[in-house]
Amino acid sequence: MYAGFAFSLMGLAILSSCKKDNTAGTTKVQIRMTDAPGAFDQINLSVKEIVLFSDGKPYKFTAQSSVFNILDFRIGSSKPDILVASGDMPSGDITEIRLVLNDNGNTIVVGGVSQPLTTPSGQSSGWKVKLTENPSLVPDVTYSLLLDFDAAKSIVTTGNGKYLLKPVVRGITIATSGLISGTVLPLGAHPEVLVIAGQDTVGTVADALTGKYTVGGLKAGTYSVKYAPVTGYRDSTVRNVNVSLGQNTNLGIITLKQ
Repeated sequence: MYAGFAFSLMGLAILSSCKKDNTAGTTKVQIRMTDAPGAFDQINLSVKEIVLFSDGKPYKFTAQSSVFNILDFRIGSSKPDILVASGDMPSGDITEIRLVLNDNGNTIVVGGVSQPLTTPSGQSSGWKVKLTENPSLVPDVTYSLLLDFDAAKSIVTTGNGKYLLKPVVRGITIATSGLISGTVLPLGAHPEVLVIAGQDTVGTVADALTGKYTVGGLKAGTYSVKYAPVTGYRDSTVRNVNVSLGQNTNLGIITLKQ
């Protein structure tokens, strides 16, 4: 079974720019679902929302998918997962995650026969996901959040041939992009900062008061960082800058020459 509340690699094709530092900001999260198989024909889920808790506050992501058969989505298949919800939230540590289902629309098909999947009462707050560690969301890093639904453990057979739904979901975290940051001086140079990979270039501007800059949404790889100041200062380029997923590559202080 895939151990899976996973922040997994999305293969970002476009570089995005930002002007924020590492101490504050927002993080984009895509929430997806996949399945650990069970001996059923279909398990149709109607997800209402996913709730992420950070600093004691809940952040709700409304489901954008209609009812779907979770057994259609398995790691290693042509359809490894389904996008359930997405949005932005403040960066920081996630301390709890809950999967909230609608009261109606959840069904199971066994032997060609469909019947409702009911959930025990008192579950309006959702089902708590079992995390192996608390995800830490870095500003301007994109995450793909993968819920691994354990079908075999989530379906309970009652004595009268009916079925109860008690979702079992587990999770780990892996970031999908990285950051390059630093400080460029003197402040009067007002440089543009260009991050270059092959034919792709993304730019930002150093903060006028501090000289700090941050460029996020970067795929893992090797980049060149070019500083293009105003007239009176020379261009400067730092080559072979390595970026890893979920990591901030800080280049320190770069001082431009006149």
